[in-house]
Formats: sequence, structure tokens, C-alpha cells
Amino acid sequence: QVQLVESGGGLVQAGGSLRLSCAASGRVLSINAMGWYRQAPGKQRALVAGITSGGSTNYADSVKGRFTISKFNAMNTMYLQMNNLKPEDTAVYYCKVETQIGARGLDYWGQGTQVTVSS
Repeated sequence: QVQLVESGGGLVQAGGSLRLSCAASGRVLSINAMGWYRQAPGKQRALVAGITSGGSTNYADSVKGRFTISKFNAMNTMYLQMNNLKPEDTAVYYCKVETQIGARGLDYWGQGTQVTVSS
């Protein structure tokens, strides 16, 4: 299993910045991709940014040029640097990891951290 602990959410004014962290423990060597998702009230959870063990990244169009995903120490820790935040970025942000052990793939989710951007 993999355990995930998120931190870094909070309240910020529009135009401000926040950095989210996701620390993984347990069977971290089985992680082959990590990502940040967000869910706003009344909306479905959606991908914000993802990163593979090889360092390839992808972003939702709405955050390109403002958010940067990165990882540290292989796949133990993942960050999301969020700049020029907008009120529409307000959501609960979740860390997710994809693992592969043999032929078995499992996803794990963090508990979520609230990001609120005031106008």
C-alpha cells in the first residue's frame, strides 16, 4: 500500500501563490505516476497536472503557464506550485498516485487540501 499526506492549502487573494505538497510512504517504488486533481463544489473531480516517474508532465489547459508540477526524491514527494491564482481555482485539491505491482494496477488518493482564492 501507499500512504499519502498532503499539505499547503489555504486562503489566498487572487494573483497570489501557493505550493501544495504530497508526501508518499509505503510501497513508493511501485509508483509510476503521480498527479494533482481538484474538485470544486458541484463539479466533478478533474486532473490538474500529472507527472510520471520519467519526469514527463501534463497540465489542464486552464492552469498551463501558471501551475508547475514537480517531484523530489524519485516518487516520494510531489509538489504543485500555483502562481497567479484565480477565484476559479478554488477547490479541494487531491494527490493521486498510480502504482503497478506485476500485472496489478492500483490508485491511491490523499485526503485532500482546501484551496480558496478570494477576488
